[in-house]
Amino acid sequence: MRPNIALNALALGPGGSGVQTYIRELLHQLPSAADAQFVAAVQANAAGDLRPEVKAILRTPSRGVRRALAGFRSLGPADLVHGLDVDLPLFPRAPTVATVHDLSVFDVPWAFSRWRARNERLLVRQALRRADLLITMSDFTAARVHARFGREAAVIPLAPAPDMRPAAAGKVAAARDLYGLPKRFVLQVGTIEPRKDVAGLASACRSAGVPLVLAGGTAWGGAVPPGALSLGYVPRDVLPALYGAATVVAYCSKYEGFGLPPLDAMACGAAVVASRVASLPEVLGDAACLVEPGDGDVLAGTLRRLFADDEERVALGLAASKRAAGFSWLATALGTVAVYRKILPGLSSRQLA
Repeated sequence: MRPNIALNALALGPGGSGVQTYIRELLHQLPSAADAQFVAAVQANAAGDLRPEVKAILRTPSRGVRRALAGFRSLGPADLVHGLDVDLPLFPRAPTVATVHDLSVFDVPWAFSRWRARNERLLVRQALRRADLLITMSDFTAARVHARFGREAAVIPLAPAPDMRPAAAGKVAAARDLYGLPKRFVLQVGTIEPRKDVAGLASACRSAGVPLVLAGGTAWGGAVPPGALSLGYVPRDVLPALYGAATVVAYCSKYEGFGLPPLDAMACGAAVVASRVASLPEVLGDAACLVEPGDGDVLAGTLRRLFADDEERVALGLAASKRAAGFSWLATALGTVAVYRKILPGLSSRQLA
């Protein structure tokens, strides 16, 4: 009889954050990676993201504390329970696995409201205390989990979303017209919030004399800096065209547990400049220009150099594409199944890595 694996996927919803991409793509690949019955608790507005092989437990759409409370509910009879964004049922009735995306609420609490930081710290603490096994996306996050909680975690990297591929010239031109984009510009994709240091990037762009375009909504503590063109939330099917239109894609975050947006940009062939901080060096390798966080002069100089040197920029984009091709969601799913097998030794893989 095939084992029954229950997944808490309540963080999945409309949009394209890294956590949502992780849940969406992992749920898509798991039925191809393991011979098991899968059931997932999802918000009703996200049920369409599930494959037919994954049975849905529908929950009323919610956010924040309400969603966390919904995550405490039982997922029914199961041989294994996996919380895809830390959340675990209070009474899981089976061995548990928890995915820890980062420890930002501990490491950079200033990037959150006091209320959110406090509540999420409680949620992470209880999950790490009760989970039988842990999964993280980077060696950096695994080291932070061990340093703070004394727990070991399996490191299973993420991958670019399958739709993050170089856009056709016509789609790039259409995106330029739709958003009124400058001929040459720096692009940063992601929520505008304190952790992303959009203000520092904007200052470096002003020093370098290059336009800055921002794609993403604004969260607590975030503000669009003077002189930047903010597009607001951009549908994910438009992102490859934006990456194709940009001269340089920047990601100047001060803290990351993995760093999926710059990897998505690299999969689209973009020349990427990012912070040399947290997980970003291990994810991006030498296929991106890495700058020390907060060093505005070096960042501005790097942007000026890339704007002036077409050959270097093209070479960086080619290296980026090659680097991104080394990650796959099937590998992520197979790595996850290997963790499951520590609890369910009889679980068989459908495919080999």
